[in-house]
Amino acid sequence: MTDTQPISSEQAAREQELIETVVASFDGAPDERLKQVMRSLVRHLHAFIRDVRLTEEEWNAAIAFLTAAGHITDNRRQEFILLSDVLGASMQVVAVNNEAYENATEATVFGPFFVGDAPVIDQGGDMSFGAVGEPCWVEGSVRDTAGRPIVGARIEVWEADEDGFYDVQYSDGRTAARAHIFSDADGDYRFWGLTPTPYPIPHDGPVGQLLELVGRSPMRASHLHFMVSAPGFRTLVTHIFVRGDELLASDSVFGVKESLVMDFRPHAGTEATPDGRDVAGSTWSDVRFDIVLAPAG
Repeated sequence: MTDTQPISSEQAAREQELIETVVASFDGAPDERLKQVMRSLVRHLHAFIRDVRLTEEEWNAAIAFLTAAGHITDNRRQEFILLSDVLGASMQVVAVNNEAYENATEATVFGPFFVGDAPVIDQGGDMSFGAVGEPCWVEGSVRDTAGRPIVGARIEVWEADEDGFYDVQYSDGRTAARAHIFSDADGDYRFWGLTPTPYPIPHDGPVGQLLELVGRSPMRASHLHFMVSAPGFRTLVTHIFVRGDELLASDSVFGVKESLVMDFRPHAGTEATPDGRDVAGSTWSDVRFDIVLAPAG
């Protein structure tokens, strides 16, 4: 209800009657969880409509927006995930479904660019597969909350190249800057990737238009994605961020958590790399990310 649009008690009663009628329409749903969700959705949706006194033109604009989001979505781009991300809904779902557990690593948003069939690499392998960017040595461990190593944990990693694009955003079918690796007998892992750089989420569609209308930037803070899974443990979806990135405070999808901000240490091209790799005089960086998994359930 707005301050400038008071309504009569008769009008309020009419609107409330509609809500109760719609809510009651789900009484026969055999799935109790679905019934609960739909009833709550109706109450919250109608409360929003009444709160802002939504006009028919605004409702039609919302429908057109969602239609445009559907049209631009395909098997390489998910506009609805972007919408969920920029509204903070993705992070709220993450928070609800990943309750804090002792010293387990915090989760954050999944993002729209995960691919499930990324190639496997060996310890010390290069997940960039030719993607442009500064080399980055990434290492760490996977342990349980008691500090015991988790052997054979599957570690999915993916990131954008230095031009700000994921491989699936190119039209040539490339696979680059993504892979999976397994933790070794000591629960450790190591690989070469790229030093993360900031980039905009896709903003040439309806979500980008929304951000422009409200004066928000589409830029994401520099990050490297991880998804870590092992039998008996909660699957972790997270990223690590670059300490010092000026976008940490304004990440467009609200994904930054202080515990995930890491020191990516810069090195001159003349410095020896951990595995003796020849970087051909290029600068490079290194980072350590120790992962702690919560038990399943």
